[in-house]
Amino acid sequence: MRTKIPVGVMLLTMLGNLVLTSSVQANFNGKLTVEIDGLKNQTGLVCVNVFASSQGFPSDSKRVVSNQCSKISGTPLKLTFDNLKAGNYAVAVIHDKNSDGTLNTNALGIPKEGFGFSRNPAILTGPPKFSDAAFFLAGANTSIQIRLKYF
Repeated sequence: MRTKIPVGVMLLTMLGNLVLTSSVQANFNGKLTVEIDGLKNQTGLVCVNVFASSQGFPSDSKRVVSNQCSKISGTPLKLTFDNLKAGNYAVAVIHDKNSDGTLNTNALGIPKEGFGFSRNPAILTGPPKFSDAAFFLAGANTSIQIRLKYF
């Protein structure tokens, strides 16, 4: 024998499932592991900035979502960022050889220290756009690899 379920109960059940699904997605926090390779030496620090929008990318440290600097213990070097919400991110990395917290450049503005970006975009006339370095963080664990460049 078949039991009839009132339409109102079915709608409430479906609505409840939608609300539950939305709240789970809104509270999602993932872990990003950044693997940095191509270091010329183990002098100084490697500094990583994680951006969630094009605002300030790649150099405005006031606009970062998360950042870390680490002594170089070997290659490749891995840094982990916890509790990132699902979304688009781009990462900028510098090999801060003199540990002054900035990417040092020569008189022409050409970097004297190593640098790199997520998705390893080609660097022709300046830093990449956010969209060229952006990736989507959606899983519990996301790993990216960045190869440093030196001029």
